[in-house]
Amino acid sequence: QVQLVESGGGLVQPGGSLRLSCAASGSISSINAMGWYRQAPGKERELVAVATTSSINYADDVKGRFTLSSVKNTAYLQMNSLKPEDTAVYLCYLRLRGNYWGQGTQVTVSS
Repeated sequence: QVQLVESGGGLVQPGGSLRLSCAASGSISSINAMGWYRQAPGKERELVAVATTSSINYADDVKGRFTLSSVKNTAYLQMNSLKPEDTAVYLCYLRLRGNYWGQGTQVTVSS
């Protein structure tokens, strides 16, 4: 069984920063991909940043502002220069042999 525990969401003013964390535990052998998606109200879930064994893929609208990193089985998303349109539930994603999702953490960017 695999568990993903997310933390770091919250309310921040435009231009501010947040750092999200996702700790994976359980039956983890080889990680094929790990990162973050987000879903805003009334919108589809979209990729934010995901690292595979060979590359890190960022959504175009977060390039230069967000940075994905990882240490062992924990992924971090450093989010700088946040905009109101970044407001969403951010979900941790892990791909082993199957796909796993975290519960999500709310990020609200508002003045």
